[in-house]
Amino acid sequence: MRVSAFAALAASCLAAGVAFAKLPPLSDEAKAKAADTAAKAAWADKVGLYQLCQSMDRVASAYRASAAAGGKPASGAEPTPPCADPGPYVATQITPAASKPLEASEAHSPPGMAVGPPSNKPTSAEITGPRK
Repeated sequence: MRVSAFAALAASCLAAGVAFAKLPPLSDEAKAKAADTAAKAAWADKVGLYQLCQSMDRVASAYRASAAAGGKPASGAEPTPPCADPGPYVATQITPAASKPLEASEAHSPPGMAVGPPSNKPTSAEITGPRK
């Protein structure tokens, strides 16, 4: 019984040490992406509120029309602000991280993103083609 209690205590101490480990700081690109995601979520909330406002206006108008058709007196419309259309979502520009200069990166290739495979000599199978 004591061995299992000790093992459980040791495992919980190990897990607590891992839980309190410090994460590295976010890169500028990750921060920009998180800000863009937050902006998109805020825009989606505004769109939802706009659609809700429009649907409440339609329901109120339909209620007043059905009450008037039924001969019941309907109260007048409450003065409310108009529904504000948030417009289309405009993404924030995410700038790519600047690559290190050749001397600082200690690399033997030019800085920048690779757009194609490295230029190697073709193999004999590529030169001769498939078997006939």
